[in-house]
Amino acid sequence: MSPSAVSPARLDYLDATRAFALVLGVVFHASLSFMPIFMGWAVQDISTGTAVATFVTISHSFRMELFFLLAGFFGCVTLQRKSVGEFVRGRFVRIVVPFVVGWFLLRPLLVSGWLMGSASLRGDYEFWPNIVAGFKTLETLPAGIFTGTHLWFLYYLTLLTGLALAVRALIGATGTMGDAIMRGADVATRWVAKSSLAIPVLAVPTAVALWFMRFWGMDTPDQSLAPHWPVLAVYVGFFGLGWLVGRGRGTLIEEMSRLSVDRWLFAAAGVAGVLWLGRLQGDLAHPHYAALKAGFALSYAATMWSLVFLALGVFRRVCAAERPWIRYVADSSYWMYLVHLPIVVWLQVAIAEVALHWSVKLGVVSAATVGLALVTYDLFVRSTWMGLLLNGSRRERAIAGWRQRADARGGGVAFAREV
Repeated sequence: MSPSAVSPARLDYLDATRAFALVLGVVFHASLSFMPIFMGWAVQDISTGTAVATFVTISHSFRMELFFLLAGFFGCVTLQRKSVGEFVRGRFVRIVVPFVVGWFLLRPLLVSGWLMGSASLRGDYEFWPNIVAGFKTLETLPAGIFTGTHLWFLYYLTLLTGLALAVRALIGATGTMGDAIMRGADVATRWVAKSSLAIPVLAVPTAVALWFMRFWGMDTPDQSLAPHWPVLAVYVGFFGLGWLVGRGRGTLIEEMSRLSVDRWLFAAAGVAGVLWLGRLQGDLAHPHYAALKAGFALSYAATMWSLVFLALGVFRRVCAAERPWIRYVADSSYWMYLVHLPIVVWLQVAIAEVALHWSVKLGVVSAATVGLALVTYDLFVRSTWMGLLLNGSRRERAIAGWRQRADARGGGVAFAREV
């Protein structure tokens, strides 16, 4: 899913939701060094908190699902305006190329972050030697190629897009039977968008997929190019629903973003179940372990679906009107997510031994990462060929435009008109 516009009249609250999903990923990764239990991250900070674990658990339950639902929606809407050939070329340029090029540039930087974290524990932290060592790991190729980074989401987005096109072609080849299938799918989609029972119904097959995860909750499929089938099944559900909703453009997405009482109740019940049952994950000898795992899976699935729907509804409520700065952040969010993780890890390592509360350091790491990503986006991406590749068009730089107009008006701010 690229941050480009997908229809002549952009739905601004979807821009806001998309930006939220990706920025939430930045904060999620920034939180991992402050977890109270070491989980194999590059470094563990001297200040940790149980509240971090709660945030990580809940945010991880729906942020990528929200992303893939929006990706399916925007993908369908884009295909309605283009030929299949144009659509495939566009997806290749905006998804496959960033995945391949980004892996070769970003994975060595991530490896360097892990090396820095290990060295900092020995008291011999050095920046540039670890950067060089990170790039030397490319000498081991092809072993581990295209694995071990946060860019797995682009790989899965490619798989899902290819699957959607294959299903579309298969249905189209069946003639009248295909028409009947799509009419049935449209009826089912409208029911999901409107019914109070949609969340528990959707939660059941999702919980079945969650049962087969390595850990309780959603696995991160970043260690192999072989599809992680339970993870792929979950993302097929969200991407597929987004694609079907996209057939109705804005109408069904508005229905699905209702802030109804039942959705808040399902979210509350799901979160409560996840937090309560999640404490028992390590108690393998519990006599009712299987029942507890099943209850957790159902709670987690309900949390997933309800928070995805509620996120759409909240941003539809508060961001219905066009806000140029939100559109700007939405346009930059793809770039931001691509480049954020090495910055996050380096900053986490740099401040791991600083005697400040974790909440202060989390704020510093998150804000500094977002700030650096926005500045680099504006200076090196937005108006360049990279902006054309990632966003589908080149746009005027906001910082340069703001300064020029401020100088012309004697310091008056005209940021809104420039973005």
